[in-house]
Amino acid sequence: MIELAAKECIPCKSGVPPLQGSQLLDFQWKLGGQWQVINEHHLEKEFSFKDFRQALAFTNKAGELAEKVGHHPDIYLAWGKVKITIWTHKINGLTECDFVLAAKIQELF
Repeated sequence: MIELAAKECIPCKSGVPPLQGSQLLDFQWKLGGQWQVINEHHLEKEFSFKDFRQALAFTNKAGELAEKVGHHPDIYLAWGKVKITIWTHKINGLTECDFVLAAKIQELF
């Protein structure tokens, strides 16, 4: 995961094919941290916290990071939990950058 987190998110261009099959498995293995690849389309992970305040603080950190790198996940905030969903909207699938962002978010936890 450290290898992925050290990389920079590079914006995807239209027409780039999304990752599939063994490519996704390789990146998922590098990512670790119990992130799930859902339908070869998006990454998802739910983080648990002691209370709403901690979940909100994490949400704000993840949001600031996303803004900094210009790659914006869906973030669901509830009492004691935050669910992050990541994919590249431009190609409606996953790229290496999605895994990089997930690794960076994982480091915030």
